Amino acid sequence: MKRFRQVFITAMIFLLLFSAMAYGDTWTKNKRLTWNAGESAVSAIAVDGSNIYVLWCDNTPGNYEIYFKKSDDGGVTWTKSKRLTWNAGDSWYPATAVDGQNIYVVWYDNTPGNYQIYFKKSDDGGTTWTTSKRLTWNAGDSYGAKIAVDGSNIGVVWSNNTPGNYEIYFKRSDDGGTTWTPNKRLTNNAGTSAGTDIAVDGSNIYVVRQDNTPGNLEIYFKKSDDGGTTWTTNKRLTWSDSSSAVPAIAVDGSNIYVVWQDTESGNDVIYFKKSDDGGVTWTANKRLTNTAGGSYDPAIAVDGPNIYVAWDDDTPGNYEIYFKKSDDGGTTWTTNKRLTWNAGDSYVPKIAVDGPNIYVVWEDNTPGNYEIYFKKGVLF
Repeated sequence: MKRFRQVFITAMIFLLLFSAMAYGDTWTKNKRLTWNAGESAVSAIAVDGSNIYVLWCDNTPGNYEIYFKKSDDGGVTWTKSKRLTWNAGDSWYPATAVDGQNIYVVWYDNTPGNYQIYFKKSDDGGTTWTTSKRLTWNAGDSYGAKIAVDGSNIGVVWSNNTPGNYEIYFKRSDDGGTTWTPNKRLTNNAGTSAGTDIAVDGSNIYVVRQDNTPGNLEIYFKKSDDGGTTWTTNKRLTWSDSSSAVPAIAVDGSNIYVVWQDTESGNDVIYFKKSDDGGVTWTANKRLTNTAGGSYDPAIAVDGPNIYVAWDDDTPGNYEIYFKKSDDGGTTWTTNKRLTWNAGDSYVPKIAVDGPNIYVVWEDNTPGNYEIYFKKGVLF
């Protein structure tokens, strides 16, 4: 009987190791990054080598402010939380991009009386920061800013309702955020354009958004090959009878990858499509999830032919974080991997990659209030 147990245990260990090897990655335990009296939510992440930068907003001071922390050893140890904003209003939804020691952050803030877009940077890996710079001065509200960087070239997109409906706007800086171009309006639609995302590769800038002009939400794409001076016409990427929303984009050279959530099947599922010619032509939609519950809030990162997608899913009865990957540019995909097993809800993952290392952050209310959590995966 003892020998049987030993054989059984050995077999189980082999099966577990084989399963990990077949999937091709291992993951650390969840690491809690915040311990606050208020709510810590809507995180953002960027990585450069072993340096990981995480931002979020937190209402512990009584209003929502932007906070930051970093790890310089691949997520093993972390600095204390650093408060980046001190405003009378609420600072919401930070987005970040990094280039070497330069960290760039945008968010929206209603301190002026309506929501405007703000920017701040650090050129020493987050030790010191510039004062906040206001990027928009509009009569309406500016929401949902996203940022991308390549060298000293920074691109920012957001939605604004000054025209009477929400439209997408863009501006750029070619000197690391010191000076900025005037706002450029990218859409002119009857419906609402929002939920935008941006990716940059050299002078090529790619923007996706959701738009309900057709009568339901669809995903659209637009690009500039001269750093944002001129833009192509809008390209519609989805033709759904339901709702295609919350797009995210990643780019590697001329390869562009887009994910979104779609209600076409009756519940929300994650879809993917790609272009290998800079956005001229696109593959058919590829469905990535097929669960009993809903799959929401996709995030995407890319490194060469390796594509990584994370999302939250309520199939277990509460919201948990899931992950899948492709190592052939999106042609084939692994099965879903569940990353969290919590009593509460885990929402809105964000993902970043550097070589074989994958980093995911999200918000979770298991402690009784929302806190920020982190997890690292290593490919092999």
